[in-house]
Amino acid sequence: MRTSQPKTIYLSEYQAPAFVVDNVDLRFELFEEGARVHSTLAVRRNPDASDAGSILELDGDSLKLESVVLDGRQLEGSEFDDQGEKLFVPNVPDQFQLNVVTWIEPQNNTRLEGLYKSSGMFCTQCEAEGFRCITYFPDRPDVMARFRTRVEADATKYPILLSNGNDVDRGELEGGRHFVSWEDPFPKPSYLFALVAGDLLEKKDTFTTMSNRVIDLRMYVEPRNSEKCDHALDSLKRAMRWDEQVYGREYDLDIFMIVAVDDFNMGAMENKGLNIFNSSCVLASSDTATDMAFERIESIVAHEYFHNWSGNRVTCRDWFQLSLKEGFTVFRDSQFSADVGSKTVKRIEDATLLRTAQFAEDAGPMAHPVRPASYMEISNFYTLTIYEKGCEVVRMIHTLLGPELFRKGSDLYFDRHDGQAVTTDDFVRAMEDASGRDLSQFRLWYEQAGTPELTVGDEFDADAQIYRLTIGQRIPQTPGQADKKPQHIPFGIGLLSAEGLALPVRLSAGDDSTRTERVLELTGEEQTFEFHGIAERPVPSLLRDFSAPVRVNYPWTRDQLLFLMSHDPDGFNRWDAGQRLAIDVITSLVGAPDDEPVEPRLISVYRSLLSSTDLDKALVAKMLQLPSEAYLIELSDAADVQAIHKARQKVLGELALNLRNELVTCYHNNDHDGAYELTSEAIARRTLRNMALSWLLHINDEEGQAMGLKQFSEATNMTDQSGALRALVNSDFEGVRERVLGDFYQQWQQDPQVVEQWFSIQTSSPRAGQLDKVHALLEHEAFDWKNPNKVRHVIGAFAGQNLVNFHAPDCSGYDFLAEQICKLDDLNPQIAARLVSPLTRWRKFAAGYRKGMKAALEKVRDKPGLSADVYEVVHKSLAE
Repeated sequence: MRTSQPKTIYLSEYQAPAFVVDNVDLRFELFEEGARVHSTLAVRRNPDASDAGSILELDGDSLKLESVVLDGRQLEGSEFDDQGEKLFVPNVPDQFQLNVVTWIEPQNNTRLEGLYKSSGMFCTQCEAEGFRCITYFPDRPDVMARFRTRVEADATKYPILLSNGNDVDRGELEGGRHFVSWEDPFPKPSYLFALVAGDLLEKKDTFTTMSNRVIDLRMYVEPRNSEKCDHALDSLKRAMRWDEQVYGREYDLDIFMIVAVDDFNMGAMENKGLNIFNSSCVLASSDTATDMAFERIESIVAHEYFHNWSGNRVTCRDWFQLSLKEGFTVFRDSQFSADVGSKTVKRIEDATLLRTAQFAEDAGPMAHPVRPASYMEISNFYTLTIYEKGCEVVRMIHTLLGPELFRKGSDLYFDRHDGQAVTTDDFVRAMEDASGRDLSQFRLWYEQAGTPELTVGDEFDADAQIYRLTIGQRIPQTPGQADKKPQHIPFGIGLLSAEGLALPVRLSAGDDSTRTERVLELTGEEQTFEFHGIAERPVPSLLRDFSAPVRVNYPWTRDQLLFLMSHDPDGFNRWDAGQRLAIDVITSLVGAPDDEPVEPRLISVYRSLLSSTDLDKALVAKMLQLPSEAYLIELSDAADVQAIHKARQKVLGELALNLRNELVTCYHNNDHDGAYELTSEAIARRTLRNMALSWLLHINDEEGQAMGLKQFSEATNMTDQSGALRALVNSDFEGVRERVLGDFYQQWQQDPQVVEQWFSIQTSSPRAGQLDKVHALLEHEAFDWKNPNKVRHVIGAFAGQNLVNFHAPDCSGYDFLAEQICKLDDLNPQIAARLVSPLTRWRKFAAGYRKGMKAALEKVRDKPGLSADVYEVVHKSLAE
């Protein structure tokens, strides 16, 4: 295990590797009691290194070293220095071959880094620093080598043997064993190495590329999951075709493989040619997966495939550049999802995640730039800032350059850096060189942490027919960064007349453009923009399509927000106006007397939405969703969770009571007896139907209970069955709640992914997810401490989604989480560190909550032998 007081690593101290590895030849002997790894490295001194020296330094972790051979001569113990986490070999020549043999125990690897066992199969996870848990190696992304891998195992227990690249040799061995050799012709860093060995079912398909090459597609799953592969393979083929059409990127190997693994710390891993997926992120059938799961799987499959170019062929020089591959690839998968679905709905989903969770990260103790300046444990920086904010930074470049110049820039980036490990600055430079735009100031998005706050004021000169907007920007202080410079911000805008008509947006007196939307470019601390030819005071539509990840402060009235909800042609801003109105109503009721009425116009506008036949149902479903408690907390200065919960529940209850008849009508109008269809229209219909049911059961409607029970028992797909289950669980019909929970588990107890849903439906429920229930689920036969998905769906869902019970006034939720973090830290530090997150922003809350959250953090801090992963998060959270 790593030291509990880790060293801080700084970007400013980066040095090129002293040695490079051209070729890696690996031989794995897999046994039940462990694995022997034979590594042969072709090494040479790096001519670009500032100080190559004569000592070879290799990384290692939890390895038993058996032998070291240099150029054919076995070294004595005195000729190398094995320090556990480092292997030093002095006096090496300029070019040499090094053979290292190590023994590891995958069956005892609960950290799930390197080589480990899951459901009886061997599998790997090497990003970010897992390869060093397999063999000694310069385990850093700027060391790129060609890998050849031979895997040997028992032929009966492990008939499927996989690794990166193409299958080049196979055969039988003595003792009922066999081998398969794989060769990857493309240089890659060690974090992209992969190996799988197991008794797996193979699903096959093919894809014909734009140059008429036929690619062999294979998916490997446990036999019980044989009917859950089609959606992932179909999604893969759609992503391959889309990447050819939109980015001109063609797949480069002869084979592309996907493996589903139950025990996995992350969602999926883009290992070259052999993508390994968390089962929950790749397996789906209509009877076991919800619509949301289907959409998530399509997005993740696309994301991992897109990495073949944006991450594999061109990778990051060091881990500070992580967003180079992740931010760009999230942008690409977001584009893909928008193209195959609804652009507006996708934008709403992305913005909701940013504003609820990433903005919170930006305002917390772990705040860091998209390109961090330092870290203790890199696994703590697989964050929403790296991924989602990094995506938004790339999206802003796309907005500023336009689609054609952005495509020229991406082509130049891939052509210029193919086979290289590069930086975010190299990416921006390619965009500059292709477009002729100066993005010097824009680079601050990579360097400065925090969410920019824009303050917008306006005035109207009726005589001159000029409307003026003054926009100021500031970026709050974040840890280690006090004074921030103004950033280059694209700001989408439209103007509406009193009749709801889109007005021409003209920036000068001589402008006769008919354009009704523009993107302003903010570069200073404060700028004023004039719009000419405006005959009446307009209603501004600001930050259209969420053109930048910023907060906007403008003194909208409720009348203006109601107007924008009804008339704004920008679907995102129409939704956003509804969110702002609901936020204003809910926050006005926080701490208010119980008899304080709910704004009647909110009820009226929701009635109009429920009755609308003009709006897209998918947009209606989004507009009917009230802002989450998590987002309301994020908008508070000293959050009182119980008061926020009470106010939101009151608004939801009043809406449901007043719209009861419309909800029943909505439910029945969106019923569908035909076969399950995975189309945008069908998904929207099921979403509206389940939302109407949940609102009816929120007010304990008797007819709603009957509708829910009927839907639960007669459902032909998991979206409808779990939707009914969730609605019934969140009602006060306690006897019914326990009965349907029991029936659901009885029906699906053999399916781990469905059982995970069953766990989270309970632990995230304000009414069913009391702490004693969560304790009971930890003792349930289906719960497994070594399985990250189970941990996330029980402990993570309780602390992250069931906020009213987690933030109980007696602080029992905080004590519970601290206990589980300490227990998990000894098993899987990565998962333990991620569970600390709900406690990190303790300063955000009112005094009573604050004290309990801080005490829980201190309890974790004082645990003996605390891992580096948890140490970093806890100590930064408690720092002044």
